[in-house]
Amino acid sequence: MASSRIISHSPPNLHRQCSPFDTVKPLPPQNLNLPPKRHRNLRIHTSLRSSSSHSNNDLNDTVELRTNSVSAVSNDVVSKDPISLPRPLSSNQSSTAVSDGSRLRVAYQGVRGAYSESAAQKAYPNCEAVPCEQFDTAFEAVERWLVDRAVLPIENSLGGSIHRNYDLLLRHRLHIVGEVKYAVHHCLMANPGVKLENLKRVLSHPQALAQCENTLTGWGLVREAVDDTAGAAKHVALNNLQDAGAVASSAAAEIYGLNILAQDIQDDSDNITRFLVLAREPILPGIDRPFKTSIVFSLEEGPGILFKALAVFALRQINLSKIESRPLRKQPLRTSDDNSNRYFDYLFYVDFEASMADQNAQNALRHLKEFATFLRVLGSYPMDISMT
Repeated sequence: MASSRIISHSPPNLHRQCSPFDTVKPLPPQNLNLPPKRHRNLRIHTSLRSSSSHSNNDLNDTVELRTNSVSAVSNDVVSKDPISLPRPLSSNQSSTAVSDGSRLRVAYQGVRGAYSESAAQKAYPNCEAVPCEQFDTAFEAVERWLVDRAVLPIENSLGGSIHRNYDLLLRHRLHIVGEVKYAVHHCLMANPGVKLENLKRVLSHPQALAQCENTLTGWGLVREAVDDTAGAAKHVALNNLQDAGAVASSAAAEIYGLNILAQDIQDDSDNITRFLVLAREPILPGIDRPFKTSIVFSLEEGPGILFKALAVFALRQINLSKIESRPLRKQPLRTSDDNSNRYFDYLFYVDFEASMADQNAQNALRHLKEFATFLRVLGSYPMDISMT
């Protein structure tokens, strides 16, 4: 079997409609002894979409993708109608349009053709999907009323958790109002006229390359890691590369005018990414359908303390679907009373299959609160059962 290697490039520098997530009413704030939340109204009237009449400053708010052969990629798009493609929001973009009431604006990370865009459209069909440069930018866009929702990945069935978004959930005060499970189907694509035997390398996100490792190794292609799948397709198209292909979605191939050389090249067909839907306000949980609740908490150090925390759910027959630990960054180490040991402090993120409208779930959190040093409900929302 031919050998394969990975070259990692430097990473690059963010209406209204019906949806399953909008069928429940806003949830009154819950009292968990958290700092009071401030609300503000903000009106912004300039447009997110760039046009020929906009200032040149708008042209700087783009996604840059760096490789060995080029220092930066132009914002031009290979498309029959490039003006129709929105420019990604950047973290320093402080003013842009808010919803005019006709369509829901949904932020996602990446450029047009990203899997996150497809997930946003699955959650809110016919929404206005707004691309963002970074995950942070999507969070900020919702907080600043620039968009109505954000749809961001939280875990993948093959690649595991997206730790960055777990950290951002705690840093920001947004609420989880839904989840979307999206089946990922990777395609190998290249410029028109380029055949598989002409390729020497392939560009994509590191997780996408890892998910297609066996297939790409069999073809003897050098794998080059870039920031996102759709961005890889865009780079191959813009630079008319003849020796390189991209691993991305079929939507990206259509948008950037690439030919699909092979479909479903992932090593495992069960490749599912779970996305969270984020909003400024929570929703009122119900008991008319399956609900999931996400929380984050911290504990004192001690024998069996984590067992004790998880037991509050087991005692009430509440199923845990996910548990994730992340370092408590402001206090990463703790010294024991006799200074003989040093401990790592952690935050625990837990998803459990129950609605906060269920008295059983409320009792579990009251029990947990008795010995947790910190507890926050991130959201109680309808489960996506489309993949079951």
